[in-house]
Amino acid sequence: MSQEQDALTTEVLQRLRHREGTWQDWGAGCQQLQKQGLSPQAIFEATGIEPIHQNQLIIALQVSQSLRDAPESVHAYFQTRGSDLLYELRVLSVSDRLAVATLIVEKQLDLSAVHEVCRALKAVSYQKDDSEGFGESVGDRIGRYYWQLARQQRDLAQRSRLIAQGFRFVESASGRQALEKLLTDFTVVPAASQPRLPLYRLDSAEDLSSFVPVAGTAPLAAEAFNQVPQLTSTGAFQLVSVPQPMTLVALPSWPVLLNAVDPIAVLWPVAELPTELPSTPEGLPIEQVLLIVDRGLQAWDRDRYLLIAPAASNAVQLAWFPEAPTVPILGQLLLVLRPPHVLDESINRELWFFEE
Repeated sequence: MSQEQDALTTEVLQRLRHREGTWQDWGAGCQQLQKQGLSPQAIFEATGIEPIHQNQLIIALQVSQSLRDAPESVHAYFQTRGSDLLYELRVLSVSDRLAVATLIVEKQLDLSAVHEVCRALKAVSYQKDDSEGFGESVGDRIGRYYWQLARQQRDLAQRSRLIAQGFRFVESASGRQALEKLLTDFTVVPAASQPRLPLYRLDSAEDLSSFVPVAGTAPLAAEAFNQVPQLTSTGAFQLVSVPQPMTLVALPSWPVLLNAVDPIAVLWPVAELPTELPSTPEGLPIEQVLLIVDRGLQAWDRDRYLLIAPAASNAVQLAWFPEAPTVPILGQLLLVLRPPHVLDESINRELWFFEE
């Protein structure tokens, strides 16, 4: 870090230590320091602002910056207060943030009310019902949330409280009428149990699939092998963009594939392999295997089989050389994959079948 950056960091830390400016200045300062490489714990030790409060200030600042189209009265309201309120809005869309920020100012909502409003909007966004009377405005969606809760409530005091909350936010006349009906209709509608999300987690890299382009079936011309485009994967789920129509094979993400530079698959007759394969446990014949060749490794290796393109032949060949060859090398063989032998393929589709 340069002397100029050191001086700037010291200045920001001093302003935060003395709480100079507004909460937005504090949030911007914490964000700047973290971008410069300071940990939240280091900032806390230098300024007294706890890491959890730093996170609240930074996120509240980002929410505030997303309210560019808010009325001037809203901007003025949150200029010197309300970071905890804006932090609650982080779970909402930009349009809903703007509407709820306006509601906070108009109705002077406290932290508890804002938390409840955000929870209401998230809840109704995942629920589709045929209830009539409520529109799609933020106020009506909040009113629908309290209407649903009131209908499920047997306790009259609680029911009345929820109806009153609905009246506080509902905007349309038809929505108000739906709430008014609950004042005379005491029918209790049991709450429908919301299903759990079918949540799974990939515990290891091998749980992800590696997609390998298939060049074709041997005999295969060297031009066809070389023309297969290289695939790249991105993100935590290793998403693959396919540049053109092609055939792919999905394989487990074994280390040999993860470490490959440019793997290409070729369907290969067993009779064309340099050595004989061991027989299957079931004694079933294998007519074809899948070769995975790393096109990114085109150097000779005494311990590897190579895919070569002899000038005298129009087809690629698999060979081993005790000395460096003079023929062009297309890639090194990574693995030979035999197909699975399942005696009854329907077993794989039965949910009750588990391996012992």
